[in-house]
Amino acid sequence: MRNHSLEKKNIGITFKDGKAHARIWSPLAKSVDLFLPKSNEYLPLSATERGYRCGETEKLQAGDQYALRINGGDDVIPDPASLSQPGGVHGHSQAVDVSKFSLVESQNVPSLSEYIIYELHTGTFSEDRTFKGIEKKLSYLKELGVNAIELMPIAEFPGDRNWGYDGVCPFAVHHAYGGAQGLIELVNACHREGIAVILDVVMNHLGPEGNYLPQWGPYFTEKYQTPWGAAINFDDAHSDGVREFWTENILMWFRDFGIDAIRLDAVHAIKDFGPKHILAEISEKVEAVSKTTGRNHYLIAECDLNDRKYITPTNECGYGMDAQWIDEFHHALRVTAGGSRDGYYSDFNGIEDLTKSYNKGYVYDGVFSPHRQKIFGTDTKGISRKRFIAFSQNHDQVGNRPFGDRSSTTFSFSMQKLLAGAVMVSPFIPMLFMGEEYGETNPFYYFVSHGDEDLIRAVREGRKREFADFYKDEEAIDPQSAETFEASTLGLSKSRSERHSVLLDFYKKLIHLRKTHSIWKNFSEDNFQAFSLPGKNALIITAEFEEQALIAVLNFSKETVEVENTLEKEKFHKLLHSDDKAWEGETDAAEIWQGSQLEVPAETIGIYSTTHV
Repeated sequence: MRNHSLEKKNIGITFKDGKAHARIWSPLAKSVDLFLPKSNEYLPLSATERGYRCGETEKLQAGDQYALRINGGDDVIPDPASLSQPGGVHGHSQAVDVSKFSLVESQNVPSLSEYIIYELHTGTFSEDRTFKGIEKKLSYLKELGVNAIELMPIAEFPGDRNWGYDGVCPFAVHHAYGGAQGLIELVNACHREGIAVILDVVMNHLGPEGNYLPQWGPYFTEKYQTPWGAAINFDDAHSDGVREFWTENILMWFRDFGIDAIRLDAVHAIKDFGPKHILAEISEKVEAVSKTTGRNHYLIAECDLNDRKYITPTNECGYGMDAQWIDEFHHALRVTAGGSRDGYYSDFNGIEDLTKSYNKGYVYDGVFSPHRQKIFGTDTKGISRKRFIAFSQNHDQVGNRPFGDRSSTTFSFSMQKLLAGAVMVSPFIPMLFMGEEYGETNPFYYFVSHGDEDLIRAVREGRKREFADFYKDEEAIDPQSAETFEASTLGLSKSRSERHSVLLDFYKKLIHLRKTHSIWKNFSEDNFQAFSLPGKNALIITAEFEEQALIAVLNFSKETVEVENTLEKEKFHKLLHSDDKAWEGETDAAEIWQGSQLEVPAETIGIYSTTHV
């Protein structure tokens, strides 16, 4: 990789001067042939440096199908760096010329610290189940106020129903969603509206069906194990080719598709004990690509290690991720709201941990974790809280529940408003999961569409075992069923009816305040603080900027609480109160908070400021 240009794709099939150029890594192969089904011929590729096989031909043009053959065998298989699999994971690859893509300018796209993220699944966000279906809803998302969408993984997976984490062709955009061209059109449409696009990329494993990478070479190593089996080989023998493969993948999304940020799935399962971690190498390459594209590109980690080195710059011996999902905020928030304390939730005691997360990000920052039975985590001193992404729901926390139930079917209407407010008043980058803004009641199940019967059986039995205690009196949800997938589709029409429209308007108001109020626009780490109220399931958040001050009071308890004005300001204006009748609350809170004490009704949030804006 070090000797190749960052300005273009360097592996798989590329085009130049009317010719297709093939560069395939297969260090242990005796021969590799390029198969052209149109003419039913095989073109041998020549062995070059460090295990690559290369060749060029005018017989393969953009749009043509092709495949590859190893060691003169009877079967052909897809290109590991294929950009298109119109026939699915087992079918022929299709040549795509990325140099023909046309990207629109993204000058109005916000910077990472300004993101209001909306996580969505392409197949269940709309009835179209495609990128085009998302395009049609961009006006809805813009009116809501979000300025960044996060696409769950879109790499080619078996069938047409999957969360995306079973992808096996990392460079190929799933054909059922609209393929490479459909993604380009969606990204361009988003950028015209000033909406950033985040792509969820999985580089810690491949799915179990259609994974041909082991036939190409040592892409995996038995040196380490992950929840999905052998780890991807980032530091064992022949790892240079694997590292180039994945670095090329990340750079392609940024450079050729115009993606603004990439969310890297479960980076704690990326095993690399070499002198330079693969994430640090990718971070440095992304920074270099940003200089060539003239656009900002960001890397977001999902990590459950509470290890600051992931979000520490590479020049300070870190891995250089720009931000991280903060699951511990979610866990503390759910427990505070009255959620179950089973499993990993048992580590969280509620309001005290939520307060700590507001102030520090990590709850476990070098303290003993009873669930893990060890001291866990590192402190976050000196790390901006704008490096963390917070949420009350996401695909994992909904879909990995036995019945895929959302907060709308778990918590009261009052608590749903409070949860929304808790995220929006945080010092973190806020994220919504599709449908939460209007209280979607359709579940979000785990679903697949595998073609291998043994695998289908194994997935079904695995889910039954995992949730055996919950399925005693009910039929287990079948992840392979098309009905399971269809039941997970959003019912956006609900957003216009009854309480759903009230909740939607409440979210709009919260997001508007977040984006426009001077306190949030001029956020200062030193002037933000959260305090829990002794003996009460409530907390106060204060923030200041110059002569302006803001107070948010969050009462998670079942009774009214009285709070003290902790700032030396005599008068506060109400910006928003979730108990107001406009939001189907019980009372209308006073427009002015003047004096030392304020009564805050059960399960509500009140936001006050010394100024109206």
